[in-house]
Amino acid sequence: MTFGRMLTAMVTPFDQEGHLDVTKIKGLVDHLINTGTEGLVVAGTTGESPTLSHEEKIELFKRVIDAAEGRVPVIAGTGSNNTNASINLTKEAETLGVDGIMLVAPYYSKPNQEGLYRHFEAIATSVHLPVMIYNIPGRSAVNISTDTIVRLAQIDNITCVKEASGDLDQMAQIIEKAPDDFILYTGDDGLTLPTLAIGGYGVVSVASHVIGRELSGLIQAFQEGRLSEAAAEHRRLLPLMRQLFVEPSPVPIKTLLNGLDIKVGGVRLPLVPLTDEARVDLQRVYDKVVEGAN
Repeated sequence: MTFGRMLTAMVTPFDQEGHLDVTKIKGLVDHLINTGTEGLVVAGTTGESPTLSHEEKIELFKRVIDAAEGRVPVIAGTGSNNTNASINLTKEAETLGVDGIMLVAPYYSKPNQEGLYRHFEAIATSVHLPVMIYNIPGRSAVNISTDTIVRLAQIDNITCVKEASGDLDQMAQIIEKAPDDFILYTGDDGLTLPTLAIGGYGVVSVASHVIGRELSGLIQAFQEGRLSEAAAEHRRLLPLMRQLFVEPSPVPIKTLLNGLDIKVGGVRLPLVPLTDEARVDLQRVYDKVVEGAN
């Protein structure tokens, strides 16, 4: 199965006290689906997974499944650097009825490639759900090599990878060497078009929270062979895609969502709100991109 071409790495809504705010989930999910999101990735980096408790993740998965109402697949971020804990959470998520699992590279521990393979193999083979591997060396301090990803792709239910290494050469090698039905997503909004151009399938996006229609249109233009149009849209959207990561994500995207009256609350420590100067810069870039669409 495929999860769609434009997935959103969904933020986790909090209330004023920083608690999980389940009352905001339905509105956020509806907004994302209505603006082109084809799949929801829950409790990933953008969802502030390191600060979510096991119980909060379970509650979040339940609420997003209910809110999605089968309209799009729900992919649960259940990976960590604790293999046994990841297996337990993954099994619970499967029981809840999620459509897929995302497993991040085990951070901090810095395993070698064999350790990475065995970690992912142990979790994936504990369930029957399709699994997305998540490679993000900038946050995990370890890169899952091309050979390891290709090896993992031989496991029946490991169906795709979210490549957030930013390395187009590595991405091209994975696409070339992996089975034809293995899918590669970029985890970097700004690499959506380049990834499609080398044979990637789509994007797990942060920017789609606020420019979902535009990003979906870019992908569709590429798929339909309107390459100049896709390239022009890429160039127009790129400043905002970059600005969303000038400060640690998801601080900027939550700031924009709240300003658009899509209330998702603040961030949890160790993340902190944007400074007034950064907020002004972000709004200026967003306004310019939006005006450019009109």
